[in-house]
Amino acid sequence: MTKRIKKAVFPVAGMGTRFLPATKAMPKEMLPVVDKPLIQYAVEEAIAAGIEEFIFVTGRGKTAIEDHFDRSAELEAILMERGKHDALETALAMIPENGRVTYTRQGNPHGLGHAVLCAKSLVGDEPFVVLLADDLIQSQTPCMKQMVESYGRTGGNMVAVMDVPREETKRYGVLEVEGTNGRLVSACGMVEKPDPKDAPSTLSAIGRYILDPGIFDVLESIPRGAGNEIQLTDGLAAMIGKVPFYGYRFEGQRFDCGNKVGFLKATLAFALDRPDLRDDMRALIQEFAEGDAAK
Repeated sequence: MTKRIKKAVFPVAGMGTRFLPATKAMPKEMLPVVDKPLIQYAVEEAIAAGIEEFIFVTGRGKTAIEDHFDRSAELEAILMERGKHDALETALAMIPENGRVTYTRQGNPHGLGHAVLCAKSLVGDEPFVVLLADDLIQSQTPCMKQMVESYGRTGGNMVAVMDVPREETKRYGVLEVEGTNGRLVSACGMVEKPDPKDAPSTLSAIGRYILDPGIFDVLESIPRGAGNEIQLTDGLAAMIGKVPFYGYRFEGQRFDCGNKVGFLKATLAFALDRPDLRDDMRALIQEFAEGDAAK
């Protein structure tokens, strides 16, 4: 019987250089898609999956994330005074209970595997999930909830996967597939950012993971990999044969909000999904389309 997963790790120490100058003084995870920052979507997804404890691996200049998930007496007082009760309820609803949120620092940017390793003492000896806020997923059932429900039947390590064009495999951790069973893919290998001609498949991992706590011992001992960083992919590959390893083909659409085009696509898709914005957005799209046609 698998252990219930209660803890989530959010690596949020990245510099966000692809979004400069917007990210010079603001964490990239605080960039808003419509009216919520990316990190809030990730936290809400974790809550929907039954997560109770939230661990943020931060770096310099990330205090806005801490402030976002904390109370603001001044804001609450102003909203109450002005009778903006709906806005007040929205501001309070996103704050986890006291004692459920912890922060630890990644002093040096040594890769995703290193960021996960920084959470070792806070996670302890139990399975946990990792969510990357850059990967925003729009789905009927939150992606991590889908994975946690599947994990209850399999255990082991699990990553969310999707097929990408072969020429893009050099941007991802790519699975070597052993077998499939519905949305579950059994993997016998994983390679970080392979040359497209060497990629074992086009099935690539995106930023959702369920990890066995044994990953910490592996991350402490493996050599640095691609980019001279400690790669989580390498740690997962090293555990194959010792711990079951699965890819999960999630239901939903993933937006890579680590680049500008993906971020804009996400903003458009989430706005069109909102009943209060849908009609105005469609009218705006039509207006732009007609303007381009007239040029």
